[in-house]
Amino acid sequence: MRLPSGVSGAIRTFSYFMSSGTHYMLEGVDYIDLYGSEPSAIELCYAIFANVLEYDEEGNVTNLKHAEKRATDSIRAYCDSSFSVVPAYEDWEIELH
Repeated sequence: MRLPSGVSGAIRTFSYFMSSGTHYMLEGVDYIDLYGSEPSAIELCYAIFANVLEYDEEGNVTNLKHAEKRATDSIRAYCDSSFSVVPAYEDWEIELH
């Protein structure tokens, strides 16, 4: 079974804005250099995005902004030690599969 097009589209769009350094939830955060120097930070961000993303029976993503927020908060916290993720991540959100 393939991913629904809505899910693959959400992943593709998220990837584009993350890798271009233009994700609006990370405005003012200098994170683009993490792609070459801190791959585990990027890996965790994508794991959170994938773990939190939900879709309905028709394949429509139902919580895109929430999944993006949870994922981008990990990058913000990584780059800014004064930033706290609220609520704290649950174990299932940060699990690497």
